[in-house]
Amino acid sequence: MTVIIEDEEISAIVTPLQGMPGALLPILHALQDRFGYVPEDSVPLVAKALNLSRAEVHGTLTFYHHFRRHPVGRHVVHVCRAEACQAVGADALVEHAKKSLGCDFHETTSDNAVTLEPAYCLGQCAIGPSLLIDDEIHAKVTPARFDALVKGLRGGAK
Repeated sequence: MTVIIEDEEISAIVTPLQGMPGALLPILHALQDRFGYVPEDSVPLVAKALNLSRAEVHGTLTFYHHFRRHPVGRHVVHVCRAEACQAVGADALVEHAKKSLGCDFHETTSDNAVTLEPAYCLGQCAIGPSLLIDDEIHAKVTPARFDALVKGLRGGAK
């Protein structure tokens, strides 16, 4: 499914923020908050508004793992991949999540309900492995708990 985002929608986000110092990151965050990802069509508009090259905007967009460049599912599940979580079972949780969802990192389930993403620290090092589901952190996640959490996402809207 192709989503068409009009330049006016992008400009409505960029224009109010373009005059602030260091506006690039706040603009990219605002675009992702609005659309769920940073549309490729926004890169030249952001570059022009901030008097930057397209390469500078693209470089920032691709440098930070947080920014997505493609549409995502109704829910985004981040699995912590940091060393502390790995030490308490995150690798097994990752394998379970991939198998359970039927997709890999940076992919979306066939029902468009869940996009699976890695995270490189969720700040819950003492109580890992951790997940971030949309904006909610879950700690001490086992494969069984993962299944229970994701089951609620598969049928509902965001």
